[in-house]
Amino acid sequence: MIEAAAKEFQTNGYAGTSMNAVAQRAGVSTKTMYRLIPTKAEMFTRVVADRIQLFMLVIDDEMLDAEGLMPALERILIAYGRLTLSEETIALNRLVIGEYDRFPEIGTAFYETAVMRTNLAIEAWLRRQNERGLIELPDPQAATGMLRGMMIMELQRAVMLGRRSAPDDEEIAKRAKLCANLFLKGCCASAAGA
Repeated sequence: MIEAAAKEFQTNGYAGTSMNAVAQRAGVSTKTMYRLIPTKAEMFTRVVADRIQLFMLVIDDEMLDAEGLMPALERILIAYGRLTLSEETIALNRLVIGEYDRFPEIGTAFYETAVMRTNLAIEAWLRRQNERGLIELPDPQAATGMLRGMMIMELQRAVMLGRRSAPDDEEIAKRAKLCANLFLKGCCASAAGA
């Protein structure tokens, strides 16, 4: 049902998606649909949560802790890039931006379920590294926003505005490596020159 709902939202937008159409696409009765997901707003939230869950599985704390600092950050950024730069997520972004004025619940759902959840996950990892003394960040929350922006902002805008196609895994991995390197090493030639 969640996959069917995602396809309906991508095809028809929020306003144009009906519970009946999702039920038909999913091959379930409308009654079953309403019993499991009572509102379109909840259905949209579940679509977003489903996409975010894949990201959360990839950045599992135990897996990240088993890697070094640079490989762990690269893993996080690759997962974040794949999530936010995928055609599906770009379509969800467009939907939210285009329709949140009429349906504020989708703006709230997207912000709380996607933006805040990914922010908090990345911030928590940065805080742990800070507490371990592996990095020094006076404000992990602000650093999270900077890191996320460095990884995806330019690419995401270009894709959303139809200026280019979504990057492939190779381009995402290359950018993640560059961003992780810049972030962890800083961009000063030497500490003495700072």
